[in-house]
Amino acid sequence: MDGVGKVYLVGAGPGDPELITQKGLRLLQTCDVVIYDRLASIGLLKYLKEDCVKINVGKIVGNHAINQEEINRIIVEQAKLHKRVVRLKGGDPFVFGRGGEEILTMEQHGIPYEVVPGITSSIAVPAYAGIPVTHRGASQSFSVVTGHTAEREGSLPEDFKHLAKLEGTLVILMGVGNLEKIAATLMEYGRPPSTPVAVVANGTTIWQEEARGTLQDICQRVKEADIKAPAVIIVGDVAAVHFRSKEEFALSGIKVGVTGTPNITDKLQQELEGLGAAIEVISQSTLQVYKDNREFDEALKSIEAYRWLVFTSTNAVELCFGRWKELQLDFRRLAKLRFAVVGKGTEEALLKQGFRADFLPSQANAVALAKELGALAKQGGDRLLIPRAEQGSEELASILEENSLCFDDIKIYDIQEADRELLPDAGQLRKFDYLTFASASGVHGLLKGMSEEELEQLKAVDMVCIGEATGQALEEYGFVHLLMAHEASASGMVQRILESVQEKERLL
Repeated sequence: MDGVGKVYLVGAGPGDPELITQKGLRLLQTCDVVIYDRLASIGLLKYLKEDCVKINVGKIVGNHAINQEEINRIIVEQAKLHKRVVRLKGGDPFVFGRGGEEILTMEQHGIPYEVVPGITSSIAVPAYAGIPVTHRGASQSFSVVTGHTAEREGSLPEDFKHLAKLEGTLVILMGVGNLEKIAATLMEYGRPPSTPVAVVANGTTIWQEEARGTLQDICQRVKEADIKAPAVIIVGDVAAVHFRSKEEFALSGIKVGVTGTPNITDKLQQELEGLGAAIEVISQSTLQVYKDNREFDEALKSIEAYRWLVFTSTNAVELCFGRWKELQLDFRRLAKLRFAVVGKGTEEALLKQGFRADFLPSQANAVALAKELGALAKQGGDRLLIPRAEQGSEELASILEENSLCFDDIKIYDIQEADRELLPDAGQLRKFDYLTFASASGVHGLLKGMSEEELEQLKAVDMVCIGEATGQALEEYGFVHLLMAHEASASGMVQRILESVQEKERLL
């Protein structure tokens, strides 16, 4: 059918964004529009193209804001507008994901499609809880069923009485609301009251929690643990198995919420997870690179006019050298240029480009950079080129102007904060042990608009900031007890968290 795009039904996996398939990830990176639901990890959205259209059709238990018919209509509509559409679905599209209904709609409208399977929560969530759905001597088979029917709220599928008589493991999805009926029905039709049961909520995420018991007492155990949907119920002997490593790390059990651009969040995630912490990227900023930036291009083409190239972020380093290559300029033209960086992280980014920093201020902030480099550059009457973010420190430019220095301050990118609809609320944020901030804009992007009551809730969480400007932004919202990184880098923030955890341990 001419003029119609192709739809890919992609399984996002059970919750952990790293459990998506390579093919699913590749399609996300190249699609024109993504239609996603609540069970598809928000962490996957960072892989989208800058101009990708994002449509949230998420449904929350008890509050179906967008019904399936409307979702079907949106899929058809977007396929007529875009060449490549990804319908991102939690778990696997064909395991209680209503993928079949969406395909029938597409076939009715002549829309081409392809299904990309995903890891289903029915096996992944038990595995993350240390429960094998099959295990020699305990279970040679498993059945996956839904814990409710679409026809009548609170009712069980008719085949539950037959499932009670089956041997092997029974995995029940979307059944927490009917747990009492499920347990009673299974016992009524043959399952012993002593049958082991596990209920695992928010599986494969840092918020995973579980309750274990038997058919006789599991409802009370779930109530005591305050387990809520989404959750997976596992019934059978394997539910008593705990296949979990006893290995402990410095940050085991610590939950950290990370904010910033992928450049910083990826580094934080790698280092913190290596120390055993549980990480969630709660606010993913994106870079909007200024294209057709003639002022910047002309500055690069006339690079010999400058004595200093000044970098205040790793993003600026990467974008500057990336543009240099795109313009096919000769690196030998940089031979007489001197490089100044704001801190260790920026210094490392510059070194990756093959250049050592000639100047690093005594403190990793824009004010120290401007004062100390300004004094040095003024002596030689040097001209400076400063490519940086739209949100760059105003103090840097004003200090240089006060010292009558010659410089070109060129904005080469903008930091776009995360969609506010995707941000967790204060109730969710207060569950973290630490929140990290790598920029003042990141602070405003997460906290702006919160009420005084919500901000008060967050004062139980330790706030970690990369530098003074970020700390000042947090102070604007009433946070005064801050953990300041000794070094303005991802590693500096990780080290500060380690110190904080060790300090708390000594006080116990």
